[in-house]
Amino acid sequence: MTLMQSSPTTIAHQKNPRSVGRRNQALILMSAVAVMVMGGLGSRIAYLQLVQGTRNRQLAENNRIRLLPKQPERGKILDRKGKILAGSRLSHSVFLWPLAKKRGEWDRTLERISQILHIPVTDIQKRLESEGYNSPYRVRIARGISPQKVTALAEYAAELDGVQVDAEAVRNYPNGDLAAHVIGYTGEMSDESLERHKSENYRLGDVIGQMGIEAAREKDLRGEWGGQQVEVDGAGNVVKILGEKQTHAGKDVTLTIDLDLQKAAETALGDRKGVIVALDPNNGAILAMVSRPAFDPNLFSTRISDSQWQRLQSADHPFVNRALQGYPPASTFKIVTTTAGIESGKFSPDTVLATSASIRVGGIDFGDWNHAGFGPQGFVGALTWSSDTFFYQIGMGVGDQTLTQWTRRFGFGQKTGVELGDEEAAGLVPDDAWKQKEIHEGWYLGDTVNMSIGQGYLQTTPLQVAVMFAIAANGGYRVKPHLLQDNQSSQNWREPLNLKPETIQILHDGLRGVVNGGTATAAFSGTDLAIAGKSGTAEDFGRESHTWFGAFSPVDKPKIVVVAFGENSGGGGGSFAAPMVRQVLEAYFHPDQAKKQAAEVVAAPRD
Repeated sequence: MTLMQSSPTTIAHQKNPRSVGRRNQALILMSAVAVMVMGGLGSRIAYLQLVQGTRNRQLAENNRIRLLPKQPERGKILDRKGKILAGSRLSHSVFLWPLAKKRGEWDRTLERISQILHIPVTDIQKRLESEGYNSPYRVRIARGISPQKVTALAEYAAELDGVQVDAEAVRNYPNGDLAAHVIGYTGEMSDESLERHKSENYRLGDVIGQMGIEAAREKDLRGEWGGQQVEVDGAGNVVKILGEKQTHAGKDVTLTIDLDLQKAAETALGDRKGVIVALDPNNGAILAMVSRPAFDPNLFSTRISDSQWQRLQSADHPFVNRALQGYPPASTFKIVTTTAGIESGKFSPDTVLATSASIRVGGIDFGDWNHAGFGPQGFVGALTWSSDTFFYQIGMGVGDQTLTQWTRRFGFGQKTGVELGDEEAAGLVPDDAWKQKEIHEGWYLGDTVNMSIGQGYLQTTPLQVAVMFAIAANGGYRVKPHLLQDNQSSQNWREPLNLKPETIQILHDGLRGVVNGGTATAAFSGTDLAIAGKSGTAEDFGRESHTWFGAFSPVDKPKIVVVAFGENSGGGGGSFAAPMVRQVLEAYFHPDQAKKQAAEVVAAPRD
């Protein structure tokens, strides 16, 4: 057998099975890795484009497209003749763009703003965080800044990236504190208020009515927000307006208040603590409402300082509308006791009762105010001289239940329905059930005696007392006092109590007697007006007494009721409150003379 040997050449060209493909292995491996990498990137790109594309496009848009919300001009508040009680003026506000910087880049900017605006850094930071650092909306951090601060912000503009100064309308009250409790004021919403009104499309920094008509008619006055969608450059400067929604100004609100009469009433009350209310007895339209002490609502149109707030709080409750708070009505209430006595049938219109220094009831002496009595008196004379012992007897004669019923029919113990209802007290008409619950004892005859002259537990507001005088003035109709001017007829604002003509006549004659020869003769001496009225002095144990005077004129066809109230004023209603009522009545019937006198006071030299 012959063995075949291969030549070296043949052997060299034979392939080893173990080495097949080794020359291409690296290339194949690199290709596989590249395919995997490209596949992963493609998947990621597909995910970002298809799945998160909308979100990422929104983030990119937010960096260059921002929203400039524009606050609408608030509706004006006008008096019955169209004079402005609350309007708007242009002022400068400071805004921040949350998206202009990353969260950690705001610190130096906030410190500089704090130095210029004198606002704590923590307050500004809280605003930013509440809105959110990714919000495209501007955040207002200051309103109504001074021109000096505008200039300072401009000087430091290079350090204030993301800060913008813009002009906007702020609330303006041209008459200062005049009618402040009626008009109210506006202010930025607190966090709690924002939470309550979130469903009404309010946002952080929005302005809202805080009290008075500003709060009561917020929906009308507010208006509708508008704004612009704008494109900004890297520095936050607006380069293009992309779209705009027009703002819609709020509706104007016209009140029944007469600005000239309001001024006269404010002048009459002066700086004394108390109230003056004037209304039309035929339809309840409120012509003037003054409460003192008061406040200037302009303070709240911009950011009020802590020191200003503390000064306001240190005063004697200037935000309380005393015209809507309860006090004992004192002898003005004898109008109700007279009505209850005659209308109940327990006493005839020509009743005459003996009066004396005091009457003893349940072992207690209830005295007359003059400590002597007035001899035999009928209803007219008892009203003229305000005899306490006469009305004690009327109260005991009709009984507590009848007296309570008539008190409620006059509107006491319930809100009047005036538009400021959230600020109005209902007052208190006490009875046996109330006393059992609150004081844990029954009703005594002495309680009826006290109530018959407007003392004891009885509480009435000055506005309710004005309604009581309107009933006496207009022939027995209980009117609903209101502040909003409208075109409704007088009949829609009043409810008949169906009083007897004799009752009305006695009330007119008795109240007329108070001014002509009675307890208020001195206060109205020399006036040419036909006035009927009634004084009252209410004890406030441990403090000076409260004083009242209410009146209407002309007696035969009344056009106006005026009630003046002095809180812890001391003295008597005829001496303290009656002169103020006269001053308001004369301003109403003789406006030219009142304006002349006011001008003379302003022009008089001051020490």
